[in-house]
Amino acid sequence: MTDATLNAAPNLRRMQDNYLELVRRKRMYGGLILIIFISVLVSGFMLADHRNAGGFWDGILNIGSFPSEVVSEAWANRANLPGLMWAAIPSLIETVNIALASTLVGALMGGVFALLATRGLARWPRLIGLFRRVMDTLRAFPEIVIALVLIYILGPGPVPAMIAIALHTGGALGKLFSEVAENADLKPVEGLQSVGASWIQRMVLGVVPQVAPNWLSYALLRFEINIRASAILGFVGSGGIGYELKTSMQWGQGKYDQVVAIFLVLFITIVIVDQVSSYFRDKLVKGH
Repeated sequence: MTDATLNAAPNLRRMQDNYLELVRRKRMYGGLILIIFISVLVSGFMLADHRNAGGFWDGILNIGSFPSEVVSEAWANRANLPGLMWAAIPSLIETVNIALASTLVGALMGGVFALLATRGLARWPRLIGLFRRVMDTLRAFPEIVIALVLIYILGPGPVPAMIAIALHTGGALGKLFSEVAENADLKPVEGLQSVGASWIQRMVLGVVPQVAPNWLSYALLRFEINIRASAILGFVGSGGIGYELKTSMQWGQGKYDQVVAIFLVLFITIVIVDQVSSYFRDKLVKGH
């Protein structure tokens, strides 16, 4: 008994020493990462300030001038805001339609990519890597880059914006859908395969019913994101409420009340869509 106790003491000290060594190593690595992060942040800021001809520190003192000018003019003309907000509704509907169509097309695209890129479900297992790289490529390019290229080819309008957002959505949702599909139970798929069902029938009847709640939840979340994306793309000539906001801001004084009205309409819409989609996401995923 005494020998066992004496042998355990050195082992315990060795374990404590190893633990302390691991803690010191983690702290050292954490400190190095923090130093690297701060260095990159400072160097990036200095480079950006240099590219801006050193105007950052001069301009930051006036950062509140433009917002205060906009708000003061809108407050002076506050009686016009309800009418201006109502006038912005058609552009808002166009923006929501762009987001809705792009989300629908992107979700369908993402669903197909997900089933083709999931191990155990893929129609062509050897092409799983190819389909995953395609999804990575679609996610890699921001919507605004794709939209600028399409505007150059197709001309300004809502169609380039819809295609750009749909492509990015397809890549993003394809990744999320694939992660959900990987956790699907394969027993229904194997049962359907045993009775001679085709690949499409196995996916539609054996997999989609299992993953549909999570897929719809992700699609609703993406719809919120796409409303903001479609509004932003209006600044590059893709139509919608973003284009109206850009035009109003370019006019400058005399149009600032319209700028505030468009901001209010967009803000209220995003809040409503966020609350509604959150409610339905909870119903789909949690069942209450």
